[in-house]
Amino acid sequence: MKLLKSLIAIGMTTALYSNAQAIENLTGETAAPGGSIHLSMAHLAEAAAAAGVANIQVADGQTLTNSIQNVAEGKTDVAGTPYLLPFLLSKGRGPYAKLGEEKGAELASNLRALYPVTLGIFALYAFDSKGLKGWDDLEGKTIYNGPPRGAALSNSRSLIQLVTGLKDGDGYKGVQVNWGQAVKTITDGSADAVVLPVLFPDGRITKSLASGNITVWSIPKDKYESEPMQKYLAAPGSAPFELDAAEAGMGEGVTMVTEDGVFRGLATIGGDIVNKSMSFDLAKALTKAHIDTLDDLKAKAPFARYAGYGIVDTVKSGMCGPNPLKYHAGAVAAWEEAGYKIDDCAKPSD
Repeated sequence: MKLLKSLIAIGMTTALYSNAQAIENLTGETAAPGGSIHLSMAHLAEAAAAAGVANIQVADGQTLTNSIQNVAEGKTDVAGTPYLLPFLLSKGRGPYAKLGEEKGAELASNLRALYPVTLGIFALYAFDSKGLKGWDDLEGKTIYNGPPRGAALSNSRSLIQLVTGLKDGDGYKGVQVNWGQAVKTITDGSADAVVLPVLFPDGRITKSLASGNITVWSIPKDKYESEPMQKYLAAPGSAPFELDAAEAGMGEGVTMVTEDGVFRGLATIGGDIVNKSMSFDLAKALTKAHIDTLDDLKAKAPFARYAGYGIVDTVKSGMCGPNPLKYHAGAVAAWEEAGYKIDDCAKPSD
């Protein structure tokens, strides 16, 4: 009997040890807290741990330009990114110019998506005290248009040029500071206007309201529907975005200006990505943890309902077309088993 009890105890200990070992220890990188891409990663770490899938050590406040290269090189397991960055990496352009096209393409081919996230919707806004009349009033103004490098600055400059014809340094003066200094830059009066991605409601705008009321301008309808704008809305990492302005919920002190009550903007689309070498089972389990807890994720922040969580529509999620990024095969399986449709163009060939 004593021998039997000893064998049972040893068996239970072995089983517990095996289960503990089944939980993966992963590293993750994401942006600073307060945005949708940070929220998705923080939630994944929580959901994956609760499901017994993985313990993810998350480093936030990271430069995502570097983060996706770390994933591509196998140095980090999961990272958030706007989808423009994998495209630029694949071409060896922008922040990856030093890598060159061949090396950039090789690294980009290692990246796979788990699920999409809307990082923000680009809009023009300014304090009412600045007396700005809208997009047509930007000539000669100083505009805070993003951090010193990266996707946000590129999108902001392009959007301003498409709507107004003005270029940074030739028509208006652009101001660039890191995200950590964004609210200070908005409130200290050093810029006449801001063209940055917003959420509904938006944390940077909310924090800035202590310095005065703010007006937010939608992209004018005729500019939004123009051929050049529609082409840009289909560019890697971009998507069209329309919302009833009455539902935006930007809060007291914020006025939204549209011609017809519809807010139109350029959505920056991204997601949390992994290396293609991640096992099918692990990628599937991580994605399943995300899908199974979507309601909890959407309830974690006021802006989360418009952050694109759970939307895998090809256009709205920024997949296919010129975007070279594909879903991980394990992620595809998780989405399809949950009843979602993943278009063939977004599925990996390997």
